[in-house]
Amino acid sequence: MKKLLVILFVLFFSGTGSIVIAQQNCQVLIPAIVGNYFGKCKKGLAHGKGKAIGIDTYEGVFRRGLPNGNGTYTWANGDEYQGKWVDGQMSGEGVLTIKTDKGDSLIAGIWKENEYLGPLPARPEVIGTEYVEKYRFRRTGDGSKILIDILINGTDNTNIENFSIIGTSGGEIRLGRSFGYDNVSFPFYCKISYITWNKLHTSKHRARFEFKITEPGEWQVYVYN
Repeated sequence: MKKLLVILFVLFFSGTGSIVIAQQNCQVLIPAIVGNYFGKCKKGLAHGKGKAIGIDTYEGVFRRGLPNGNGTYTWANGDEYQGKWVDGQMSGEGVLTIKTDKGDSLIAGIWKENEYLGPLPARPEVIGTEYVEKYRFRRTGDGSKILIDILINGTDNTNIENFSIIGTSGGEIRLGRSFGYDNVSFPFYCKISYITWNKLHTSKHRARFEFKITEPGEWQVYVYN
């Protein structure tokens, strides 16, 4: 009876006022955070959102007993990593906060298997637009190619006139309805302009879109009129 009372009093109170009882039969596979576990469990392993408290503390998403997904790990000395995890290791975008006598030191960027790879690459930058409703950039892989699709009413805009494209490097290409450049050097600047109908097909306008991409790779750019 006394043992049962001890278990029932090991409680974690969330910000909403709900009570979560520590899981006594749910295993966490990192020794430094083994102790008390509060959260979801599957087949005897921490799985889903949870909090594990041992010498260190981790709060976030677990998968098969290991941190996986978004989570915050706090070491006993106060250092903290907040970001992405894969199989119990810092992998993906995250910020490491190191406690020092002179204050906190931050290391932000991309991590892989607990090693820091470098800062986040700069996101694509739109320099100027005219008669463009919205736009979207998508990095499709490694390489050095930029492809641009022009759309209207959710489909390819096939009625553009006086199309012009100027890029700072590479060779101009056309793949299907996509315009762009291959073998480009980064950072890459580009300007396109053309005449297009409006959505109701009642009048024509001069559209302009200028952008800069710094991160190397193959990119798909979508421009919506």
